[in-house]
Amino acid sequence: MILRYANLSLLILLPIAWFAPLLRAGFLPLFGLNEISVVSGLQTLWKTDVFLALLVTFFAIFAPYLKTLGLALIHFGLLRRKVLPALYILGRLAMADVFLIALYIVVAKGVGVGKVETAWGLYLFTACILASLLFSFLTSKR
Repeated sequence: MILRYANLSLLILLPIAWFAPLLRAGFLPLFGLNEISVVSGLQTLWKTDVFLALLVTFFAIFAPYLKTLGLALIHFGLLRRKVLPALYILGRLAMADVFLIALYIVVAKGVGVGKVETAWGLYLFTACILASLLFSFLTSKR
């Protein structure tokens, strides 16, 4: 019962994580830092690289949300448990976006020209994805 509602809470927490600041980045320490969220990053990507924007949109928004909806349907008996392996794969794809963000932070810090700081949204987004993986694992064990 608690698993149902914990999973449903992700339907609220994921959109918050998409708009929350993932990191703060700036050019040289003298200038202010701009906050970057999943949504603001996607807006910039759509202007420069449509293919990458489609990929990140799928990894960051559609994969975790579809997985959460699928798990909710299973919890309420509206979808067969046979789809759990597919939902598990969607959860792993969502982790790819967390990896891309982490890679961006490492590369940006390695260049040394700008300044990059992680923000609370990165932790929220990562926690949502990890919770989703845990919920699918616990659902498969039930």
